[in-house]
Amino acid sequence: MQPLRVGLIGLGTVGSGVAKVLTESPQRMTHRAGRPVELTRVAVRDLKKRRDVKLPSDLLTDDPLAVAGASDVDVVLELIGGQSPAKEVVLTALEAGKDVVTANKALLCAEGAGLFSKAREVGRCIAFEAAIAGGIPIVHVLGQAMAGNQVTAIEAILNGTSNFILTEMLQRGESYDSAVREAQELGYAEADPAMDVDGTDAAQKLCLLTQLAFGTRVTPEAFPQQGIDTLDLADLQYANELGYAVKLLATAKLIDGKLEMHTQPTLIRHNRPLAQVDGAYNMVALTGDAVGPMWLSGQGAGQMPTASAVLSDLIDVAIGRAQSTFNRLDLWDERTAVPVQPAEDIYRRYYFRFPVEDRPHVIADITGILGNHSISLASVIQHEAPEVDDTDTSGAPIVPLVIMTHRSHEGKIRAASDELNKLACVRQPWVCMPVSD
Repeated sequence: MQPLRVGLIGLGTVGSGVAKVLTESPQRMTHRAGRPVELTRVAVRDLKKRRDVKLPSDLLTDDPLAVAGASDVDVVLELIGGQSPAKEVVLTALEAGKDVVTANKALLCAEGAGLFSKAREVGRCIAFEAAIAGGIPIVHVLGQAMAGNQVTAIEAILNGTSNFILTEMLQRGESYDSAVREAQELGYAEADPAMDVDGTDAAQKLCLLTQLAFGTRVTPEAFPQQGIDTLDLADLQYANELGYAVKLLATAKLIDGKLEMHTQPTLIRHNRPLAQVDGAYNMVALTGDAVGPMWLSGQGAGQMPTASAVLSDLIDVAIGRAQSTFNRLDLWDERTAVPVQPAEDIYRRYYFRFPVEDRPHVIADITGILGNHSISLASVIQHEAPEVDDTDTSGAPIVPLVIMTHRSHEGKIRAASDELNKLACVRQPWVCMPVSD
């Protein structure tokens, strides 16, 4: 049997995990792939850097394009992330007649249409299971297991780092900054965790899911995106008191022929499966018109869960399944793609937390503005504040005011927010989060 020759580009956290399995478990890979799988070339940034996985020095190079175009490589694993030189690597590999496996959601979100078109043009495929939900086989499910369904809703926790941080904050009573440091120490968060905590990573993954499920190509700029970096421990505690968990939730669902899309910290009732996903785990909740609701959960951060998805794609390439799935996934007719609903039309409930001056008429000022915009209140919480001496002239103490609304349109919430920002009794920053019932 002719071996499947693998060129690995990137020997970081995920790449090292992939290399370990390829070099330490060759019999497993041969059995699953139906032929030997050989690691023939590896591109790294620094040839002198010490690594956890031991590889022959003659496999290593610091030229990723040389690996992508090498004659002794059949499939390229692009695991360097970012858009450059990753785009050049993928194009070079495709033009050289090689299939590509990637975990690069940023690249596919920005350049996927062109790269997929190029792959079809040259008769190759791009497999990207690892780009969306860590070890969860969501591309397989959407491309094969649910092929007979029209997906009607996706609600997903897609960033394990953010989910870990929120879990640690609530369960251990940690501050946001302390939980971020712990995530970094455990390897869940990068030294600069911005893309995880500001919602970018989850939004990019939602874009890929939306294309797979609804045939709609969209970028994160087309829908509301908010991260967990504006939240305080108090928000998680108030939500818990009200019967909710706060999760960074990515949503795409059909509403009257349009896609409601957003990626935001969201209050989710405790009895829902999504609210019970803790730590660095991901969950994707799908609803299909035939199968109904289903939930897929697994680790969404860390070396080996992502490596597992890369290796699964590699085996699919070896046996020809990846090519079949790729051709079905990307043959969408743009004329039938579902349009994205304007953000102002999103209709849901909301949570507010305002730091306010503890003095008369404050609640009336805030609720008056909400009422003027037809935003109805479901509940109000203001815990009792310490009594102060009436003769104290240093100013009124600042206390939290928590409001839950009934359903309202996003456009009305935004208009009211502009007026709330002008109230002298409301201190910045205040928090607004959607509620998913």
